[in-house]
Amino acid sequence: MSALVLEGLTKAYDGAETIRGIDLTVAAGEFVVLVGSSGCGKSTVLRMIAGLESVSGGQIRIGDRDVTRVPASDRGVAMVFQSYALYPHMTVAENLSFGLKNMKVGKARIAESVAHAAQILELDALLDRMPHQLSGGQRQRVAIGRAIVRDPEIFLFDEPLSNLDADLRVRMRHELAALHRRLGATMIYVTHDQVEAMTLADRLVILDRGQIAQVGTPLDVYDRPANVFTAGFIGSPRINLLGAVVVGRDGAATLFESAGGVRFACDCGPALAVGDRATLGLRPEHLRLEATADGVALPMTVEAVEALGHSTYLYGQLTTGDAFRAKLDGHHAITGAVTLYADPARLLVFDGDGQAVAQDHPDRTLRRRTGQNDTTGRSVPP
Repeated sequence: MSALVLEGLTKAYDGAETIRGIDLTVAAGEFVVLVGSSGCGKSTVLRMIAGLESVSGGQIRIGDRDVTRVPASDRGVAMVFQSYALYPHMTVAENLSFGLKNMKVGKARIAESVAHAAQILELDALLDRMPHQLSGGQRQRVAIGRAIVRDPEIFLFDEPLSNLDADLRVRMRHELAALHRRLGATMIYVTHDQVEAMTLADRLVILDRGQIAQVGTPLDVYDRPANVFTAGFIGSPRINLLGAVVVGRDGAATLFESAGGVRFACDCGPALAVGDRATLGLRPEHLRLEATADGVALPMTVEAVEALGHSTYLYGQLTTGDAFRAKLDGHHAITGAVTLYADPARLLVFDGDGQAVAQDHPDRTLRRRTGQNDTTGRSVPP
């Protein structure tokens, strides 16, 4: 396994830059997930690492080698695609060994590598079967096995689970996580699925229009989004974002007023002055039906209810006309109007440029105390 370093990575098509200065360091043995909306550039970055796309600018290093202009076959990486791309006329064993035969690897080494991959992926009993005799999950395991037999320095996954049904995706997520633990390999994984990203990654790389919006552990990105884009992208249902203005101070607390006169108080330091515009973020799962001493009341007109058994999603709008969402635990038969209560301590505050404002709250000091990574993936001191 090897580390990966991207420095100033860019990609342009017909003069239009689609990847704009990616700086990222992936430690040896780390599982990093690139996530973002469709068209953000995540698959393009992966293909540049693999050598399947040329690099317009910047550098790619794997271990101590500069591989920016090195052919894909010589980079020491193995890629698993969305499509299984198995040879239908070959058995599982032949599919696993095909790449090694093309590389002129000896028969003994091939047999050893295939047996090793089959054991890891529990394909031992399937080696003589044809692809059409396999389930979707088994075919994907064979595709992953073709990567394992090459013993690459880095594994690259391009949305490998998107063709599977919901139940199979869950099982394959668990298998991939277990595979990473067993191999201790460096893995770069691309997906648009938040659940895959949050459950698989050691660190997330959030991409927005060809640039890194934030890098961090899944929970760090969820609890401390660096900007409005990340806050809106991570979390389901989507975070509620309300425009507000700073109207004063009460001791250490900054007072905000949103449209309609709803007031919030939050300790976010001196970064914002009276009159400054801000965006306030309230995650749907942090709203409650029960009033609390410091809870902020938010009257909501409910337009749609999704009852999922374990939870209930409410969709509608506030009296201000702002679209609003809430996620409540358990069963709730709610129609018409309801009053929700927001905990000010859970409030996320962003300045007029959409960047997060530092908040002195016990749940939001991990980055400062531990030297968490900044948005480019570089370590910052505690």
